[in-house]
Amino acid sequence: MAHYAFLNNNNIVTDVITGIDESDTSTLPSEFSSWEEFYGTKRGQTCKRTSYNTLGNQHNLDGTPFRGNYAGIGYSYDADNDVFIEPKPFGGWVIDESTWKWKAPVEMPDDGNDYIWNEDTTSWDAAP
Repeated sequence: MAHYAFLNNNNIVTDVITGIDESDTSTLPSEFSSWEEFYGTKRGQTCKRTSYNTLGNQHNLDGTPFRGNYAGIGYSYDADNDVFIEPKPFGGWVIDESTWKWKAPVEMPDDGNDYIWNEDTTSWDAAP
């Protein structure tokens, strides 16, 4: 079993499906080179495989991470880096290219307390 993400013309994920494992080509019609191509052609969209077990560029079963993050609807696909990236939570946040996750421009305090990001002040506020 594998998962596949469908992309619109802006490389935004519009749907994610469960499909046939990419390595099982025994039933792949001969006119297609991959399941990505097969599913994409059927939908008329670009299709990219995504790994259910990959998050933050780490594979949770100690396997090889695949495409940065498991794709979700609304995620973007960065073709240059071949990764899926979740929607940006705040305007000032930046992408961490080691995890392909967004992070605040200021580290959250590590003092055991809970904090909430304040975009207006670009700082962490103590949670109520």
